[in-house]
Amino acid sequence: MTATLEAELGLALGRPVSDLERLSGGTSRETWRFVCGDRRLILRRDPETADVPDLFQSQAIDRDTERLLIALAGAVGVPVPRIEAVVPHGYVMECLAGETIPRRILRDPALAEARTKLAGECGRALAGLQTLAPDRLPPLPRLDVPSQIAAWRDLLDRLGEARPVFELAMTWLEDHRPAPLPEVLVHGDFRLGNLMIGPFGLVGVLDWELAHLGDPAEDLGWLCVRSWRFGAPEPVAGVGRRVDLLAAFGGGVDAARLAYFEVFGTLRWGMICLIQVYTHLSSARRSLELAAIGRRVSETEYDLLNLIGSGAG
Repeated sequence: MTATLEAELGLALGRPVSDLERLSGGTSRETWRFVCGDRRLILRRDPETADVPDLFQSQAIDRDTERLLIALAGAVGVPVPRIEAVVPHGYVMECLAGETIPRRILRDPALAEARTKLAGECGRALAGLQTLAPDRLPPLPRLDVPSQIAAWRDLLDRLGEARPVFELAMTWLEDHRPAPLPEVLVHGDFRLGNLMIGPFGLVGVLDWELAHLGDPAEDLGWLCVRSWRFGAPEPVAGVGRRVDLLAAFGGGVDAARLAYFEVFGTLRWGMICLIQVYTHLSSARRSLELAAIGRRVSETEYDLLNLIGSGAG
């Protein structure tokens, strides 16, 4: 497969391609790094087979929409990789210099300065993203809170899975839902692991395949989910305070709304973990990684009880 892909890329780019390697990351799209001439580039392409469960596969945008969103985000100052070319089954973009592995971002002395800036830079990046009016965007899924909760309830019913804490969280979310705000562009997976960090701060926002229209606080709350702190103490990506995130974001979302969407994001992550372990248990895709993710379901249940019990929202 690698030789075939190298040949296709070389033909599309008009230059020989070498050192092709697949990278981890991406929910519904493959990511490859390669050398073309004297440059390192990144290929994002559709997989030959789907690796994600139906619920999230159905929400993933197509590669052309993803490419357009990256270009639009770059035009309003959000740090993103530059799109270099469109190729069969995907597109090529520049290879940014930086770190994406969360534990390195949180601990590497060389990134100490970047850590002090990250909460503010994330807030500003998300504010910039939301300056893109929905009527300027390509067609995107609309995912409001009620429709997502309904999908999760239906999934639990189909799995026959008893998850009282998840049911409690869904009821809490329904009972405490804040007044709806106008829909905005939501990245959908804005967190450590999908952010490229350099010595001086945020270099690029990656992995846009779960972008959709939704609540202005959804990305903010997702960034604060405890699982995405990777053991670090601060609530925003392990490095910053919620008040600094909101101040940089610049208005429209208050602390109560952020807290609500932190609960929402924690439940969402728990459902994703549940789906992934069932993907393994059902033999749809046997994977030690997916099996190990099963323990994360209980971690999210613990987090949900703490958040709800502390009066989140």
